[in-house]
Amino acid sequence: MSRAPNPERVSFLGVQFDNLNESRAIQRIKRMAREPSFQYVVTPNVDHVVRLHSEPRGSNLWASYSNCSMSLCDSRVLHRLAWLSGTKLSVVPGSDLTARLLSDHLDAFGVIAIIGSDAGFIADLRRMHPRCAWHHHVPPMGVRDDREAQEEIIRFVEQSDADLLLFAIGSPQSELLCEEIRRRGAARGLALCIGASLEFASGVKRRAPRWMQRVGLEWLFRLVSEPRRLWRRYLVKGPAIFRLWWKWQFSPVYRREACGSTPSGES
Repeated sequence: MSRAPNPERVSFLGVQFDNLNESRAIQRIKRMAREPSFQYVVTPNVDHVVRLHSEPRGSNLWASYSNCSMSLCDSRVLHRLAWLSGTKLSVVPGSDLTARLLSDHLDAFGVIAIIGSDAGFIADLRRMHPRCAWHHHVPPMGVRDDREAQEEIIRFVEQSDADLLLFAIGSPQSELLCEEIRRRGAARGLALCIGASLEFASGVKRRAPRWMQRVGLEWLFRLVSEPRRLWRRYLVKGPAIFRLWWKWQFSPVYRREACGSTPSGES
C-alpha cells in the first residue's frame, strides 16, 4: 500500500528529509513508539548520502532510507548546500536528538532496547531511569558481513517488544537491519539509527565545541580527534558531496535519475 504524501518531507540529492525541529521530531517519536508496527528513523549526513549515490537506485540501501518513517538531516553541510539550491532543510543532529531523549524523555517509554554501546553506560541509564525496562544486546564487530550476528539482532528486536530501540552499531548496518526487520513484520516499536551518539552521550568521545558545530566544522574536530580512523571518510569520500550537488543543481537529467524517475523516451 502506498504511503500518503507528507507535506513536511522534501527531497534533496535524491534523499527524502523531514523538515522538523528537534521538539517536533521528539513528539512524533513518542507517538510512533506507541503504535503496533515497527518503524525506524534515519539521520542522513554527508557520508550517508555519498554512500547512497555509490549504489544502484534499487539497492537494499536505498530502500532502507526510502522506507523509513522519519528522516532527519544530520549535516550542516547538507543544510547549506540545500540552501544554495533554494531548498529549506532543517538540521536535527542525531547526537543532539539522542542526548535530549536520554536526558528528558526516557520515562515516556516503558521498554527500551539498545543494540551496541557500553554495558557500563547502560547500567548508568538503568539507575537513572528505574521505571523503564531495559534490554541490551552487544553484537560482534563486522555485523554487516556476519549473517549470524544479523539474525541474532533481528531475533533480539522481535522478542524485546520494546517501545524505543536505539541502534548504536553504525551505518549502514543499522539502516539495513531496520528495513529488514520492518519487512519481516514481527517486531514493534520505534527504532533510531543513531551511529556514535551514545559514545558522545557517555563521554567516550568528545563532541566539537558549539561554535564549530554552528559553522559546520564538526567534521574537522572529529577528523583531528580520530585522524587514523576518519581521514578517508572526510578527506577522500566526503568531498564527493560537492560533485554530487553540482550535478544535482545543474543537470536536470541527473536530478531525475537521482530521484528514481526517468521520463518515457529517456534511457
